[in-house]
Amino acid sequence: MAWPQNGINLRGLGRHPKAPGGLRLVSWNTQHWNQGGDPDRFYAFLRSLDADVLVLQEYLNGFEGGEVWDIDDEERIRAAFPGHHLAVANNAVTLSRFPPAGPPVPVGACSLRVDLRTGDGVLSTYNVHIPVQLTVTNPLRPAFFRDMRRRAAARDREYAALVADLRDNPHPVLVTGDFNTSAAIGDIRRMPRTLRDAIGACRSLCPASWNARARLRLWRIDWAFTGGGARVGSYRFRDAEGLSDHLVQELTVTVPRTDVREKD
Repeated sequence: MAWPQNGINLRGLGRHPKAPGGLRLVSWNTQHWNQGGDPDRFYAFLRSLDADVLVLQEYLNGFEGGEVWDIDDEERIRAAFPGHHLAVANNAVTLSRFPPAGPPVPVGACSLRVDLRTGDGVLSTYNVHIPVQLTVTNPLRPAFFRDMRRRAAARDREYAALVADLRDNPHPVLVTGDFNTSAAIGDIRRMPRTLRDAIGACRSLCPASWNARARLRLWRIDWAFTGGGARVGSYRFRDAEGLSDHLVQELTVTVPRTDVREKD
């Protein structure tokens, strides 16, 4: 009964035919956007990923359990990625070589939808960051349970907003980011059944994305889903070179060919 919740990817043992070409996409929780690190090294790493679309979370500074504050690094982002289209909202950054099909759409308080005009049609990218479940504090104090209830309510709101937007979206979709949810946590089953987990294209038997700095990584809390005809050709987790506690998600995505001459 517990097998579906153990995170083992038996499909990683199967044959993986050569993946067709597609959009090269990266999704990564940056862990507070290079807070306290070397910005030159951080931006050099982002450029080295050589992606058509970068979906980045935690565009902010702060510490778990403490104050969090917004940042403004847009000038440096644009200088580092000339020719890219930039969308920033809800502490998320989406960078794309493809032009947007409309203004960015904040989803809830922690996710960002950006519709992109690819060569084949419109792809809706969802840059997701679901709030974490708890802060490590004394579980014998009432404040711990108040914080748990507050965080649970915030997670409920974010999942509800995400699912509602997905159900109303007519475009092919890619939903990816930091869900702060492992296979053992029922929250991930809130995602619509029409979406397909990208893990089927991954060669890893025990995929885990956190903690990237630990020798033993046990949890996949960063996910990617496609729907509406979008398909994942390849999917893997890449080392973040010590820049974050999350590994980098790398995947290729194909978009079904449609009439891209849509009305604005």
